[in-house]
Amino acid sequence: MNNQTLLIHEKFILFDILNELKEEFEYSIIKFNENDLKKIEKINNPNSLFIAEKKIKNVSNQIVLDILPINILKLSEKINLNFLKLKFKNQSSIKIGKYLLDLNTREIKNQNLKLKLTEMEINCIVYLSNKKKPVKVNELRLRVWKYQSDLETHTVETHIYRLRKKILKKFNDNQFIISTSSGYQVN
Repeated sequence: MNNQTLLIHEKFILFDILNELKEEFEYSIIKFNENDLKKIEKINNPNSLFIAEKKIKNVSNQIVLDILPINILKLSEKINLNFLKLKFKNQSSIKIGKYLLDLNTREIKNQNLKLKLTEMEINCIVYLSNKKKPVKVNELRLRVWKYQSDLETHTVETHIYRLRKKILKKFNDNQFIISTSSGYQVN
């Protein structure tokens, strides 16, 4: 089931119209007013989209309807497009420990700090984070770099070394990728 929610701020006529058409939509619809704003902040999740006449402070994912009237088909198209963007954005972010890995921007983030990564660095982090135990160099070479396991190269070790160095410099974290006798692991 789809857990997307459209929240309509003080546009109760719009709510009534969309609510009559709700079978046509793949999202739930909630109306709220200024008094409900504190409660609504709890609903302000990545799958929520807000419609308001003016921008609501501290609320992301908004459609501001400052020019009315608006064609209902165009509004529906705009809502669906924004939900698609939200879905794409949500699918491109991976939470790894205290970090957020954004696959679209190729950045790893922690609080207000961002670090640009290469595609291979992202592939390596994603692969390591999906494993519960340390990964041997040969497995990384084969699965991430697509090199044959009998090929003698230090590509994996070099990339891991440089990646760990970048993360240490930006986030002061020397425990993100740890090395054990069994291989590499994201901590």
